[in-house]
Amino acid sequence: MFKKQAKRLALWGGGTLAAVWAGLANAGIFWIFDPKGTMADTNLHYMIIDVVIMGAIVGITALLVIWFMWKYSKGKNRGKYDAHWSHSNTLEVLVWGIPIIAVGFLAYFAVKGTFEINPYNPTVITKHMAPKGDPVHVDVIATDWQWLFIYPQYHMAVANELVLPVHTPVFFRLTSTAVTSGFFIPQLVGMIDVMPGMRTKNALESDRIGVYQGIASDYAGAGTSWMTFPTKMVSKEDFQNWVSKVQTSPKTMTYASFNRFAEPYINVNHRVVYFSNVESGIFDHLMMEVMHGKTWPLPPAMTENMVAYMQKQAAEHRD
Repeated sequence: MFKKQAKRLALWGGGTLAAVWAGLANAGIFWIFDPKGTMADTNLHYMIIDVVIMGAIVGITALLVIWFMWKYSKGKNRGKYDAHWSHSNTLEVLVWGIPIIAVGFLAYFAVKGTFEINPYNPTVITKHMAPKGDPVHVDVIATDWQWLFIYPQYHMAVANELVLPVHTPVFFRLTSTAVTSGFFIPQLVGMIDVMPGMRTKNALESDRIGVYQGIASDYAGAGTSWMTFPTKMVSKEDFQNWVSKVQTSPKTMTYASFNRFAEPYINVNHRVVYFSNVESGIFDHLMMEVMHGKTWPLPPAMTENMVAYMQKQAAEHRD
C-alpha cells in the first residue's frame, strides 16, 4: 500500500514539476528557461550547475542540522556523550574538505563559463565559427526610445526589428545616444549594457527558426515600456530575400537624418522602418559625438502632458 502511494506521489510530483517547467518556459518573464540560442543555452547550463552545487550544500547542511537537533536533543539520550573527546580527523576532513571541493568545482565552471559566454569573445561560438561560414555584423544604436540596427556588410539599417540567419555567428557593437539601456534577447543572448559615448559588444548564434522577443531591460525613461523589438531567426535563403527587400526601400539614412531619428520618440505602435542605404561610419561618428557632449534633449511637453505629446507625435508621421 505504501509503495503504491509513494509511486503515485512520485508521478504526481514529476508531472507537476514538468508542468511548472513548461509554464515557466512559455511565460514571458521566464524566457531564460527556454533557450533557443547557443549563448542563452550555455548560460542556462552554467546557472543550473551553480544552483545544483549550492543547493546540495545548503540542503545537506539543513538536513544535518535537523539530524543533530533530533539526535542530541536534551533528555532524549539518543547520542553518546564522551567527556574526553576533543578532536576528530574525520570531522576535520569533512568540515574543510567538502567546502574546498565545492569551491573548486564552482571556480572551474566559473572560469570555463566566463570564457565560453564572454560577450567580447565567446569561445562557445568562435571555436567552431570557420565551418559555419562568414559571420553577420550588426551595429546597434539605442535612442530614446527606439532601436536602430545597422548592417554594415549590406549598407542598410532597420529600426525596431532584428532579422538574422540561423547557423550563422552574429557579432554586435552597441552604443546609445542618451542614457544607459540594456540589450536583452532572453531566449538567444544575455543582457549587456548599451551606454552613451561607449561601445560594448555581444554575440549570438542560433539554429532555431522563430521569432524571439528583444527588450530594453534597463529603465530608461518614459518610452522604455515600448522599447521592444522582435528578433526573427530565419533561414539563410530567407535572410538574403529579406536583405533584398530592405535594399529596395526608398528611405536612406545620412548622419543628418539620423539626428532626426534620434530625437525622443515613444514607439507605441512598434513601427518598423527600413533604410536601404546608410552613410558609412555613423556608429563611430555618433559614439564620438556623444562622448564630446552631443545630446538630444527631451521636449518639456513630453513630461508635462505625455498623452497630448503622443497625439502630436502620431500626427507628425515621423520617420
